[in-house]
Amino acid sequence: MHFQQFYLSCLSQASYFLASEGVAAVVDPQRDIELYVEEARANGFRIEYIIETHLHADFVSGHRELAGRTGAKIYLSAKAGAGFPHVPVNDGDLLEFGKCRLKFLETPGHTMESICILVSDLEKSPEPFAVLTGDTLFIGDVGRPDLSPGLSPQELAGLLYDSLHTKLLTLDDSVAVYPAHGAGSLCGRQMRSARSSTIGEEKLSNYALRPSTREEFVSLLTSDLPERPAYFTADVELNRGGAVPVTALASMSPLTPEEVLSRQQAGAVVLDTRPAQEFGAAHIPGSLQIGLGGQFASTAGILVGVGPEVVLVAEDDKSLEESRLRLSRVGIDHVTGYLDGGLANWVRAGMPVGTVPQISAEELNRMVRDHERVQVVDVRQPSEWGQGHVPGATLVPLGALRTELGNLDTEVPIVVHCKGGYRSSIAASILKHAGFRDVFNLTGGFDAWRAFRLPEEIPQPISWNA
Repeated sequence: MHFQQFYLSCLSQASYFLASEGVAAVVDPQRDIELYVEEARANGFRIEYIIETHLHADFVSGHRELAGRTGAKIYLSAKAGAGFPHVPVNDGDLLEFGKCRLKFLETPGHTMESICILVSDLEKSPEPFAVLTGDTLFIGDVGRPDLSPGLSPQELAGLLYDSLHTKLLTLDDSVAVYPAHGAGSLCGRQMRSARSSTIGEEKLSNYALRPSTREEFVSLLTSDLPERPAYFTADVELNRGGAVPVTALASMSPLTPEEVLSRQQAGAVVLDTRPAQEFGAAHIPGSLQIGLGGQFASTAGILVGVGPEVVLVAEDDKSLEESRLRLSRVGIDHVTGYLDGGLANWVRAGMPVGTVPQISAEELNRMVRDHERVQVVDVRQPSEWGQGHVPGATLVPLGALRTELGNLDTEVPIVVHCKGGYRSSIAASILKHAGFRDVFNLTGGFDAWRAFRLPEEIPQPISWNA
């Protein structure tokens, strides 16, 4: 049989293409579905089945468009309450095509409708060689238990424990584990970077599988849960009803500098997707910077949400199209226009320009050492902070920055940093928009601070659940 994993790095999302004797199934498709159509075309397969392991919260699925393009049937849990034509799946149901057999397991816990899929290649053995675990079991972690509006995290965590110990961990140790996400996803906390594992490896190395009792597991999983991004709820509902095709989204309009300013004043988010260095050198005052080079889509989902109108500023036409596509993957569809001619056109029009000056690690160290008036804001995660930080710095994770602005002094210069500079540039744009005048970005982030062997503080363990 044909088995292919597709991995979308910007969302840390894995989807799967399985085929046998000319027939194919796609599991957990991303929103832009051309890669699956091309895979089928290149290998002479017909896509007849589309399977969702659950209603995804962190990205928008392409199941509706893929079904429309291919005529395939969509399979998902009978508990999903989906609003589109589909085949409801229950525990133990089988789907066979060619020499491929799929067996569905109900595994509630991450969500109530979560399922896992046992995969057998009947040409070799009726026993499963792999399990597609969705967001139930990750490599090094398990799914977060706080995505059900009707159940508490503790109740979901208990169900997840049962699903793991009665369904997945009873499988042979040799069974390969293929999850729906990898390191960097918002659906777990300690995923490893590997794209696959085995049941045996996870029993040995997965921290979430170490508790010996249900109560210990529930306590571990629900302690210091990170805040659930607001866009998760919107994406679940988009997936429950089936999102419109990417190709059906309205086109973006080229806008003059004056038109961009007018829309910004009316409430539109001006989203600058250029690299941090370019944004720091010159940008539209009040714009939000999220560079295409990192976790662009999920960060935009957290900081922009799916509701506001968005106007883009990008490096070039290719970056504009890439920005639009990545935003659509998390349900940000109301992207109405872009700054025609880029920032150079804004400057030529004589419009006001903002800047974020850079500061070196050595200069910041001198300021801290000499007790100059400066606020050092570290926007990394608590786990990163716990491994060392700039003396006197304040931890404010990027996702919590907007709610913590009132605890910062608008009259005292702020130096913001992360690990390497990606998140701190985003944070600087938030601070500038909020009215902080003297905002500096630490060049190279904490990596540069450590490279110069400058003083560090190692704090006591800290929890953050703002």
